[in-house]
Amino acid sequence: MTILLWLVAAIGLLPLVIGIARLGGGGPRIDARSFVASVLLCALAFSLTFLVQELGLVLPKALVPGLDPILYHNDHDWSGDAPVAELLQGGGAVATLLSGLLFLWLAGRISPARPTWRLFAFWMAFQGLFQSLSQWAVGSWLPGNDVGRALAYLGAGSPEKGPLFMSAVSAMFAAGLLLARRYPAAKAGRNTLWQLLATLALATILVIPFRVPREPVEVVLIPLVVHIIGLGWLTIGLGFRREARPLPAAPTIAGPLAALVALLAIFQLVLRPGISF
Repeated sequence: MTILLWLVAAIGLLPLVIGIARLGGGGPRIDARSFVASVLLCALAFSLTFLVQELGLVLPKALVPGLDPILYHNDHDWSGDAPVAELLQGGGAVATLLSGLLFLWLAGRISPARPTWRLFAFWMAFQGLFQSLSQWAVGSWLPGNDVGRALAYLGAGSPEKGPLFMSAVSAMFAAGLLLARRYPAAKAGRNTLWQLLATLALATILVIPFRVPREPVEVVLIPLVVHIIGLGWLTIGLGFRREARPLPAAPTIAGPLAALVALLAIFQLVLRPGISF
């Protein structure tokens, strides 16, 4: 836990402090409807990306003779034994990375005339990239997480893990720059940062029902770590974005709210009992 806290401070809080120092003052006022929609879409994107990760963990194992994986709404398990299962623990981080890259591409191509879908694509890109890259960075130091287990299977030691960690950090920096270009704000300033901070804090609360039952610290810890790290690098990216843009149209609230409620029902009623593959 101590190593994890130091990692979060180094690759999350430190970039946040640097980003705040680079951001100018002011920025657009918070529009209530846009803020509420952003919170809902952020929570929706976190849970959808988490499901992508679980599918990335389960589906490759289902192809291995002797392994019978089970998909849960907040965990994964399997019966049988095959050494390659440890390598396949990295499949979730690969799946979320691919999801993040896909939605990063979409976020730059969805018309501003469709603000809800554009904001949804932004948050899917944010969640996919940082849910994945944070695992690669943490797995370079902690062998117990999914990426760490895959690296242990490959026999990776310090000579390999050091460059992997630096590559993950460099990728986070690039992700922050690219996401900042796609964030739908007229101008980046410290008001934008406070809005993002509040959005991620409230979204963390909203994802809790998707993650129970589990130990309380694990229910909150993973989204909190992802959001702190992602906010830090996004803030640095916003510090490099100086141009003003037309004020984006406000997204809708009804659609994201309905989607979030429907997804929660799927998590708790369909996925929670477990689906065998």
